[in-house]
This record gives sequence, structure tokens and C-alpha cells, in this order.
Amino acid sequence: MEELLKNHMFATHAIAAGGSVALSSALTHPLDTLKTLVQVGADSSKKLLFSQVLDRVRLVSGSLGLYSGFGWSTLSRISGLGARFGLYELLTGFYKDGREDNYIYVNEALLAGITVGAVEGIISTPFELFKLRAQVTSAFHFPTSSSVPKQSITPVKFLRGCTTDKKAWEHTIGLLSTLSTKQPNFVGALKECPWMLAGSGRQPFAYEVKGPSNIISLEGWHVLWRGLRPGIVRDSVFCGIFFSSWQFIHLIMLDWKAVDMKPEPKPRAYEEIGTVSPLAASIAAGFSGSVAAAASHTFDTAKSRSQCVVVPKFFSMEKKLLKWKPPGYWFERVTGISPMDRSILFRGIWLRMARSGLASFVVVGSYFWAIDHLL
Repeated sequence: MEELLKNHMFATHAIAAGGSVALSSALTHPLDTLKTLVQVGADSSKKLLFSQVLDRVRLVSGSLGLYSGFGWSTLSRISGLGARFGLYELLTGFYKDGREDNYIYVNEALLAGITVGAVEGIISTPFELFKLRAQVTSAFHFPTSSSVPKQSITPVKFLRGCTTDKKAWEHTIGLLSTLSTKQPNFVGALKECPWMLAGSGRQPFAYEVKGPSNIISLEGWHVLWRGLRPGIVRDSVFCGIFFSSWQFIHLIMLDWKAVDMKPEPKPRAYEEIGTVSPLAASIAAGFSGSVAAAASHTFDTAKSRSQCVVVPKFFSMEKKLLKWKPPGYWFERVTGISPMDRSILFRGIWLRMARSGLASFVVVGSYFWAIDHLL
């Protein structure tokens, strides 16, 4: 009976946590889509405004375009937040073991947050790649097979959904017409060239390479970890600041609550004070999420722009064989920041702060509400 009760409580907490994460993702995904498009849609000489991106998405995909990649985002957040809070509780349990007072210090919360952030970055990177490609597609017109004339439908060697640029294709064939034609399938072999997969003789754009099958077939399995370095640094900074600031605010609220407690004597330990209200904990989490998002936003921009670049596996292999050294300073090479992105690393910071703050508030608040009603 005791085991059944324990399993029931574990399932209840799991359902409450999963539901709260799904709710927060549904409420904040449009902000995440706009943030991503602001980050990847312009260069140092051109800045996209929030209103311009919103109008572009509505024009191309309608209002539902703001929810492109929602499924991948939900999977990323459920797995990432599960690892974040689960490992955090495990690590802080070691800190509190043997102490008379059941609480942790702010510096301990910081170290635990940095550790769990690195794990979360590894887990969520593949899901975020697919999510970003879907979000980018929502802002660009991508003709479907139903809208393409029959005579322009491309062979299977091209990426699905791409149409042939006839002028570019004929120009390429003309340049190569002086070569030997002993190859029995000369044209078919040419279509396997990475730059011809889009049917235009140029590097495919991110919105042309969407879906797990297309992405992996063109860029290889290692593309699932594209942006891993900036992702690990981003999540380590985010989680470290999030948990340490949340713990700091939590202790302040407990001290404030102890001042108003009656009668005397005053509590000697935090356990005697009790707990703060769910609303206060949600507000503290929301504020901490916004601060953590601001501190880690530069690495989020670096990761988004890295995952938006299409690099066929043939060229990735050449870089590895030639031992190509990435440009930039030592810090930029370690954290995965491109030197060309130095002036745009803070693009979309307000959108990400709003999204992270609202998501943290909803996750904590809905979780406490669900637990109160389910148990």
C-alpha cells in the first residue's frame, strides 16, 4: 500500500509538472518565434523591428505561423526542465544532508544551477534545432508541390519542396559541358552536389532544409549538436543565475515573513517560518527568469544563428580533415560565438526576457495550483 501511494504521488507530480510546462510553452511560444526571427533575420547593417517580423509572419503563414515548431519546443522544454529541476533537487539534497536547518546558501544554488544547466543544454539542443528551422520557415514563402506547375516538379535528388531555378541549372550545365561525358548519369550525379540540392546552384537556406529527414540527410547526424557549445554556456549561465537569484529572493521573503510572525519568540530556523505563498514564489521565479535571460542572451543569439546556417556534411568533413580553426578570440571560439555576430548579440533581448519571465511564472504557479488540487 505504501509503494502504491508513493507511485501515485510521483505520477501526480509528474503530470502536474508536464502540464505546467506545456501550458507555459503554449503561452510563450509566439514570443520565442518572434525572438528567433529577430535574431537570425538581419545582419549588423540591418535591424528588424518587432512589428516588421510580426507582419511578415502573418503575411506568409498567418497567425498560426507564430506557433511553428511548437511540438519541438514542448519536447525540448519538458525534457530540459525535467532535467533542470530534477538534478537541481538531487544536488541540493547533498548540500542539505546533515544540516540542522533545511536550506541551501545562494552560492550553492549558483553552483548547482551551473551544473544542471550544462546537462539541460546537451539534452535540449537537438529539439531546438528542429524548432528553429520550423520557426524560420514560418517567415518565408515556401511553395508546396500543389502550387508548383507539373513541368517544374523536381526529381527526388533535390530537397523536397524545392523547385528548380531553370536559368541557374542551365548555366551550370553549360559550364560543365566541356567535361567528359563518360559518366552514365552525369546530370543525376550533379544533382547530388550540395549546392544543387536546392535546385538553384546556391547554398540552401535554413527554410529550405526543414524536417528531421532532410536535415540529417544533407548535414549528417552531427548536425543535431550544432550550437552545442553556446547552448551549454547559455543554459549554465541561465540556470546558475536563475536558481541563485530565486534562492536569494526566497530567503528574503522568509525573513520578511518572520518579522511579522506573532507571538514571540521569533523562529530560530527557516523551517519554523513555514513556506511562502504560491503567488510569491511564482513572482520570484518570474523575476529570476527575466534576469537570467538577460545575462545569457548573447549566447542564445550565438546558438540561434549557428543553427540557422546550413553546412552540408561534405564541407563539414573537409573542415575536420583540414583542421580548420574557427576565427575570433579565444573566448569566442570556446563559447561558439561568431566574430561576425559581435554587434548583434543583444538582438531580441527584451522578447527573451519577457518570454523567460512569463514562462517561469506560469510553470511555478500552475505547478503549485495543480498540486493543491490533485493532492
